[in-house]
Amino acid sequence: MAALHDTAGLTTSTDDAQSLASFERALASLFRSDGDALSTIERALARDPRFAAGHCLRAGALVLAGADTGAALSASVAAIERSATANERERRHAAAARRWLDGDTAGAGRLYGDVLRDYPRDRLALLVAHGLDFRLGQRAMLRDRVTAVLPAWSARDPDYGFLLGMHAFGLVENGDYQGAWTAAHRSLELVPDNAAAIHVVAHVLEMQGPPDQGIAWLRATQPIWGTNAGYRIHLAWHLALHQLDADQVGAALSTYDRLIAPHLGDGNSLIDASALLWRLHLRGSGSLGRWRAVTALWTARQTVVQRAFHLVHAVMAFAASNQHALARRLAQRLTRDAMLRARSGREELALAAPLIDAILAFGRADYDRAIASIARIRSAADRCGGSVAQCDLIHLTILEAALRGHRQHLAQALATERVVRKPASALNRWLKARAWTLGSAGLAVS
Repeated sequence: MAALHDTAGLTTSTDDAQSLASFERALASLFRSDGDALSTIERALARDPRFAAGHCLRAGALVLAGADTGAALSASVAAIERSATANERERRHAAAARRWLDGDTAGAGRLYGDVLRDYPRDRLALLVAHGLDFRLGQRAMLRDRVTAVLPAWSARDPDYGFLLGMHAFGLVENGDYQGAWTAAHRSLELVPDNAAAIHVVAHVLEMQGPPDQGIAWLRATQPIWGTNAGYRIHLAWHLALHQLDADQVGAALSTYDRLIAPHLGDGNSLIDASALLWRLHLRGSGSLGRWRAVTALWTARQTVVQRAFHLVHAVMAFAASNQHALARRLAQRLTRDAMLRARSGREELALAAPLIDAILAFGRADYDRAIASIARIRSAADRCGGSVAQCDLIHLTILEAALRGHRQHLAQALATERVVRKPASALNRWLKARAWTLGSAGLAVS
């Protein structure tokens, strides 16, 4: 067998050019998040069930999806393990995927990272390791892992623009907003339809403001991300966040109803829906009907609650829709579900219990308890299991609890922090005005 090389120059264990071409198309689909990767590789595997690189890609894509995919993932791992021709690199992919299958997310991330260390042009290992770094809250690695392999690539490589988009995300999550801005725009010069780079720019504008620039950016790029399977809901969520920041509550509700609610299905989309509706709930908007629709989907798709981060958002939905007994019952999974615990990051788990306690307390208007629970974790809130922008929900919740609980001094301190950090935010200015109104209205203070 004359083994073929992929377009990055790595040796595969196939001599079938058609199988390798399918691998390249599926990998390109993963980079673009267009939703076609699994269907493309499934067709290739149906034609060539022994295609080891194809099984590596299916396994990696399923690990990235984090869905209830045990049977398909097991089949691909087993196919590589029993293959007489799979090469050393492909077998290491199988070992990493098996580690994830066994519930050891951190171990899987290490093994994929080890493959990448020895093969810095292994695009699949990079995609999966990068995704697991985010899932595990490993912010420095989110940046450094891509930084380490970039010297092995150049602008002559067709996928270089995608790598720059990944690098940009690592930079923004580590607070290097100028570096992220530059890398994201360079990515878009090379790959104009890279929704991941559009996403990074949205993050930079979310962190720094002003919100009208974020709205303008996402409106201008909506023809790209609006049809992207991986980003259309999440970037609509970002658009709604910018609208809330600009005090355009009606527009944010419209964005939810038009761009988010019709497409809800998997765990990530339900997280975005719950996170946005909770922010609207804190703002005094939203509706019980919207919450009920989301809780129905959480109930119907129980398998999407795979990590503590998912669980927090599911509990949030039930608490906000006044289904308190169901919320408490769901919260028990945090201690009783061994696989959920295994697939959650260590810091994500540490934050989840007090955060769930705070959400349950807020839902029954016990604002003092909500404040006390979040106060225990506020300094580590940015390690909640999502992005810095997603974790801001924790800061918003304790501030709203302070306002509703008439804790004037705490509310003023928290609101002032937000205004100093992002003075262009109309939302932050509104929150600060409310905090100062507590004292002038003669309300109880602490």
